[in-house]
Formats: sequence, structure tokens, C-alpha cells
Amino acid sequence: MITMTPPAIEEAKRLIARQQEPHVGLRVGVKGGGCSGMTYVLNLDTAEPRPDDQVFKQDGVNILVDAKSHQYLDGMTIAYNHSLMGGGFEFQNPQAKKSCGCGTSFTV
Repeated sequence: MITMTPPAIEEAKRLIARQQEPHVGLRVGVKGGGCSGMTYVLNLDTAEPRPDDQVFKQDGVNILVDAKSHQYLDGMTIAYNHSLMGGGFEFQNPQAKKSCGCGTSFTV
């Protein structure tokens, strides 16, 4: 399961509302790269869930995760930081053994 903090949900809803599309969700995943081996990917997705997607619903936000990424992200919490110096989404992943200083890549 992947969860979001209340500020992250608010920001996701704000971004989704700007799309003016009926079926928009937050797609979360991983890809190879970054300083620690894997990089988090976070995008808005207007497509219907894919056959291998896990879909988590929280306070009206659909969180879509492909099966391959889910094995590395299960149990993760997505937070949002309102900072003037680099605010944005943050990933709190209990499966990460090591993370880079900026928090966008990790090793399992």
C-alpha cells in the first residue's frame, strides 16, 4: 500500500484539478538511475489503470502503481513540503536501504 499525507493529498488534488480531465490519477513508479541506483517517478496520468496496476484510493485521489514498481514502493508514504527553498513531494520509503541527499533516488 502507498499512502499520502494530508498536505500531499491537497497538492495532488490541486494539480489534478488544473488538468480539467475526468479521470486523472497520480502515477508513482521507479526507474533505474540516480545517484543511488533507482529514481522515484511521479506523474499525472489521464489514462485508465493498466492491467498490472495497483490502484490505491485516498481522499478522492487515485494512486496508480505498476506491479514492478510496487515491489520497491510497498509501504511508502508520499509527503509534501511547503518550503520556499525547494518544497515539493517527498518519499518516505521503508524499503530504501540508502537514499541520496536530495531524496529522489534510493537503493533497496
